[in-house]
Amino acid sequence: MLNHPLRAAVIAGLAACTLALGLATVAPAATNAHPLLVGQTGPGFTITLKQNGRAVKTLKAGVYTVRVLDKSSIHNFHLTGPGVNKTTSVAKVYTVTWTVTLKKGTYTFVCDPHKEIMRESFRVT
Repeated sequence: MLNHPLRAAVIAGLAACTLALGLATVAPAATNAHPLLVGQTGPGFTITLKQNGRAVKTLKAGVYTVRVLDKSSIHNFHLTGPGVNKTTSVAKVYTVTWTVTLKKGTYTFVCDPHKEIMRESFRVT
């Protein structure tokens, strides 16, 4: 059993870590001033872009936060359209967040290595 001063230090350290983790989890959602779009590629041969859990078909022009969940080392997520050209790496499995300004027009998101079967688009009005 830990002596009293050491036990108190361990407990204080754990409490600080717990608080810091809690704030890190809450802060991005609480401070995000732009609408959130969530893109995902993989784990199978799928590619999606959603807002509030629904597939994006049309959006209003403006600034958006795009969080991409790249769940496969054989796919990437490549978003293109007027003034936008953002992509993830094919070889990595990771999450990336972009801030993009979407202007009127048509945007495409695609997995470059599998563009024939993993390709979608949406319009911005």
